[in-house]
Amino acid sequence: MTTVNQAATLSPPRALPNARTRMILEAPVLPTLLALAAPNLVVMLAQALANFLESYYVGLLGVDALAGAALVFPLVMLMMMMSAGGIGGGISSAVARSLGAGDQDKADALALHAVVIVLVFGLVCSAIVIGFAVPLYGALGGQGAALDAAVAYSNALFCGVVFLWLMNGLSAVLRGAGNMRLPALVMVGGVPLLLVLSPVLIFGFGPVPALGITGAGLALAGYYLIATVILAATLIRGRGGVRLSLHHSLRRALFGEILGVGLWSSLNTVLSNLCVVVATFFVARTSMEALAGFGLGIRIEYLQIPIVFGFGTALVAMVGMNLGAGQFQRARRIAWTGAAVAAIATETVGLAAALFPHAWLSLFTDDPEAIATGALYLRIVAPAYAFLGVGLALYFASQGAGRMGWPLFASVVRLTVLALGCALVAWWLPGNLAALCAVMVAALVAMALFNGLPWLRQAPGGPDTGDTP
Repeated sequence: MTTVNQAATLSPPRALPNARTRMILEAPVLPTLLALAAPNLVVMLAQALANFLESYYVGLLGVDALAGAALVFPLVMLMMMMSAGGIGGGISSAVARSLGAGDQDKADALALHAVVIVLVFGLVCSAIVIGFAVPLYGALGGQGAALDAAVAYSNALFCGVVFLWLMNGLSAVLRGAGNMRLPALVMVGGVPLLLVLSPVLIFGFGPVPALGITGAGLALAGYYLIATVILAATLIRGRGGVRLSLHHSLRRALFGEILGVGLWSSLNTVLSNLCVVVATFFVARTSMEALAGFGLGIRIEYLQIPIVFGFGTALVAMVGMNLGAGQFQRARRIAWTGAAVAAIATETVGLAAALFPHAWLSLFTDDPEAIATGALYLRIVAPAYAFLGVGLALYFASQGAGRMGWPLFASVVRLTVLALGCALVAWWLPGNLAALCAVMVAALVAMALFNGLPWLRQAPGGPDTGDTP
């Protein structure tokens, strides 16, 4: 007969879950998902407002400045998506699964490993982009004054991109613990500062000289720095469910647990942004005015990504904790619930943009060709944004499961459809922007389909993907 002491040696004691963890493991799925996503959505809306006003300020500098910002924008979003949704997703997934299994000490150790990883990534990305800015933006189609504006904006912003990585890495630690509110408060609190700092640095005020588009990049870098300092101080004090401390030894296994999801997620993010780069490449071959309009139009799509990210970070924590606790079917139900909510949110925005494109575009420019190009993009592509929502939500759910094979394959399919389709259009229908937009829709549908396939299965441990599709 097994004694109590023998049982204790056979099964190590689990840490008692806190109230937040119990809610994720036991409460009704939809209310819990919405409760966790709400703070993230507030952050995304605040950042969308900041993005909108920055675009407005840059638009006052002229079409060349808008075109330059359009060239840099995919790289800025790549950094955001890699740090928050790529490596950040790996961080949140690892922390969530550890807490779901009741291992608080491991979750605390993962926080230190996360800081080391994002610090290295931030420094490397900064060095690469600053070192190769001119040939990079030139290859994307930048010319003349538009290229000069792109390089000036990029150099200023990427001087501080390491703080963007740190900000999103520290936020990911907290979100993995189910603490969505604290990162939201920090990031939203910094937006008013950014909204004042941007016009001051762009146009000048008093003793501050007008820096033009360079000022817009410096304002963003300052915002990232301030948010990083506040988040780091909070985690060092042990608030938010996880403590950041230097007392943990660095272990290869913990780096591997984060990077095993984070690297594949980052590659997935690179592929997703390559889709925008490919589309930008073909549009830029028409005119700089068309490029400026396309850049404004596709910003609506990029604004959809933060909206889904609000739900996605909640999905990472919920799916990860439930799989860590062995609740496989609940994790699957969470994934599809998140996909449905994301589809409704993205399609609502997409339909509004398609019906009233000029209401958005005319806020930034009065150039007729730029407005016409942006309106064409929104009327054709925006109604398909529900597929973007479904694909991205299930991508985040797969992050929580720690299985990135199918999401990676889905991004490869999307990029392939887009690249081949745009090449065929350029060959047979040169300059046909409507056909290019139709190819973008087909690529979104393909991405959503392949992200959904693994979650149709009912295999223990989440989607039956392994490391490859």
